[in-house]
Amino acid sequence: MNYLAHLYLAGKEKELIIGNFIADSVKGSHYKNYSERIAQGILMHRAIDYFADNHEIYLTGIHRLNANHGKFAGVITDMLYDHLLASNWEKFSDITLEEFTKKMYYILGLQKDLMPEKSKIILHYMSQYNWLLSYRSMEGIRRALHGLSKRMKYYHPMDSAIGEIEANLTLYQKEFDAFMPLLQEQIKNFKH
Repeated sequence: MNYLAHLYLAGKEKELIIGNFIADSVKGSHYKNYSERIAQGILMHRAIDYFADNHEIYLTGIHRLNANHGKFAGVITDMLYDHLLASNWEKFSDITLEEFTKKMYYILGLQKDLMPEKSKIILHYMSQYNWLLSYRSMEGIRRALHGLSKRMKYYHPMDSAIGEIEANLTLYQKEFDAFMPLLQEQIKNFKH
């Protein structure tokens, strides 16, 4: 799961949203340096990743890409799931994706001072180029994967997976539709 899915799954509580957003920049037990609910958001993010990374449905998609993309197949699948969420947004939310993304940028922007430097940089580019909304199109995902490839320590053209994704999009959609309700059920406890 990537940024859009994590922010969506965080629900409406600002602290859980912040925690989910900064989680990749907060290592080990450093989550304890944050308020209780932001720390819960960080732990929620980790629980989402753990559930996805160990679930048969999610792993099926990763294995499909694994032959050509190796260790990058998981990153590509994360981005793909954000695309599937964005392109089917009306199934999951009673507000538009445009409204949701504006709200997320606003909430995160107000709490920028609490964020690790890496998260601040990500937020700057995310909001400047409207990553969350761009995930709705396959071209947006291609651009995101291309940009990510250039920032990786070991370059791999992850955007070359777009052809494989498009060829198997119906299958990925079916897997996502089965996986997402299971994930939503799994993380319910963090919202209470």
